[in-house]
Amino acid sequence: MIIDSQAVKNTCNAGVASKGYCFYKSTNGIKRHLAVDTLGFPFVTHCTPANVADDVGLLEMLIQNIDYFKSKPVNLAKVTILLDHGYHPDYLTQMLEQVYPQVMTKIKFERSPKPSKQQKEAQGKPGFVVIGARWVIERSNAWMERCKILVKNFERTLANATTKLNLCFIRLMIKRLAASS
Repeated sequence: MIIDSQAVKNTCNAGVASKGYCFYKSTNGIKRHLAVDTLGFPFVTHCTPANVADDVGLLEMLIQNIDYFKSKPVNLAKVTILLDHGYHPDYLTQMLEQVYPQVMTKIKFERSPKPSKQQKEAQGKPGFVVIGARWVIERSNAWMERCKILVKNFERTLANATTKLNLCFIRLMIKRLAASS
């Protein structure tokens, strides 16, 4: 599972409960928290006001779907959750164990690699360097941007925003299935 969040601006139609200001992205709107599989298809989605920290949004998303982890047999391999450097695995572990003490027997958090300046210079690549695993979720975010309704948040409630996000991915998967048959 690969996890990331995306801050999106609100329109004037958005409800008061969905409004928040993300200082990191300088965005007045909502945050879309997304967990995708290795192909970039959604595993879990969740929307929060933009002022909610990434860790808190991820916790809400995982806690809402904790039954998935409870039902997962212990003898299967752990689910690896790949995080960027904006998340704090120790904090997440501590908070999830309060909800479900055996959760860490079924999942493990892993930070995506971040090349140092020396590694970038050794490769001859100054500045931004592509990290393969992270591009899976970035591509999923780009797929969302193709849905015109998701470019900004037009929804009055966060539940409606999450539903629109899910509908976008359902549409995408149906188009892929129709093209393959």
